[in-house]
Amino acid sequence: MRTRRNQPDVPAPDAPWSEVVPGLWMGGHEFRGLTGQLEFAVVNRQFDLVQTLLRMPGHGPDPGIEHHVWPIPDGPLDGTQLAGVIRLAEAACEALDDGRTVLVRCYHGYNRSGLVIAHALMRQGRTAEAAIRLIRSRRSSWALHNELFVDYLRAGLTTARLLEELTE
Repeated sequence: MRTRRNQPDVPAPDAPWSEVVPGLWMGGHEFRGLTGQLEFAVVNRQFDLVQTLLRMPGHGPDPGIEHHVWPIPDGPLDGTQLAGVIRLAEAACEALDDGRTVLVRCYHGYNRSGLVIAHALMRQGRTAEAAIRLIRSRRSSWALHNELFVDYLRAGLTTARLLEELTE
């Protein structure tokens, strides 16, 4: 499994965030700017709801913007962490249904945010494979390169959560 910490070959994305479907954005805290240098992605008021899976001070959003924070590792998740991912996806879907814009972000905007976005897309009727393909086409071929997260999606997060709780 590749993660940000032990795989330095994972490139930073070319944009701070990418729109996966209308109103639903996937992003991170760092990206490679036009000059080729790493830049911080700071959210101000661009989105109505921001969901953060890796909190880094100074990266926003502005006061008054709805902000859900659920720090999870880019690795194995326990039942409680998976339940939080499911809740974030539900909240994202509700916000989209209300015509609001949503940003789901992690470090690069590849794995943790991909897990939430894919589950939201699956709640809207897509298969796991279709959700993964869409995310990779809109964000980066590096999106969801964490094979464990892909396995969670293929099994279904509710099933993965139940299996994780049995082993706890």
